[in-house]
Amino acid sequence: MLDRTTTKFSHVKPADTAFKTGGLRDFFLYRDLGVAEATNGKVIAHLVKANLAPEVGTGWHRHEADFQIVIMTKGWARFMYEDKVTLVEAGDVVHQRPGIRHFLFDYSPDMEYLEIVSPADFKTVEVEPVCEIPAPTPWK
Repeated sequence: MLDRTTTKFSHVKPADTAFKTGGLRDFFLYRDLGVAEATNGKVIAHLVKANLAPEVGTGWHRHEADFQIVIMTKGWARFMYEDKVTLVEAGDVVHQRPGIRHFLFDYSPDMEYLEIVSPADFKTVEVEPVCEIPAPTPWK
């Protein structure tokens, strides 16, 4: 049963929060959707969008999280999940199982996705490379 004593209602409009730098990756911009505050850190939801062209990507990593989904709202991104290239396009939903090793290495200039993770203060851990990474698509 949902504990209503430790969460609160939240409604964030586009004008309420701006896209900002300072998130996990310098080449992305992040827009907080107020969910971490509303859930007292149980869940984070933010919009992530491309800010700079892909050059080095995220590097191989995994997240220490109980739950994580990515919903691509605009554009596309290419990930390595373990040793498999996965193209994620607008409208696609990816559930990243806990601990899966992955590398986001390519994305379109208009890429934007909604990411929902629990807990809000999840950790990112660098891991040894799983395989070679394809080259990103140059932006025009």
